[in-house]
Amino acid sequence: MLLNKRKKKQTEITSSSMADIAFLLLIFFLVTTTIDMDKGIDLTLPEKGGEEVKIKKGNIASLLVNAAGQVLLDDEPIDLSQIQNVIKDKLDEKGYDTEGKPLLIVSIKTARDTDYDTYIQVLDHVKIAGVTKISIAEPEQ
Repeated sequence: MLLNKRKKKQTEITSSSMADIAFLLLIFFLVTTTIDMDKGIDLTLPEKGGEEVKIKKGNIASLLVNAAGQVLLDDEPIDLSQIQNVIKDKLDEKGYDTEGKPLLIVSIKTARDTDYDTYIQVLDHVKIAGVTKISIAEPEQ
């Protein structure tokens, strides 16, 4: 009697479904991954072609940031850390209109060579002080 020798089956991993698995993994990671979006600077810009409004000169606080990073408030030097407190005092001094909005407008002007980080710090201090009306003037030539 001859014994039938069993041939050992070779085990192999089929690669026919490898593309399907890779595609499913790709879809999974695309769906579950969140992408951080930069929010930028939160400012409300006026409408295009809006009406001009006359403003009293005393209701405008001028902040100038020069190329050396020095900050001038109404032509007097001020430390960056003091901006918030001084602007809050000016807000209280100028008062509010009938709708409860502050009358003070802060105009921020920079030199062309001003460090962007300094400019953003000044803008942040002004916003933290509670100013809602900020004018961003064109850089000096």
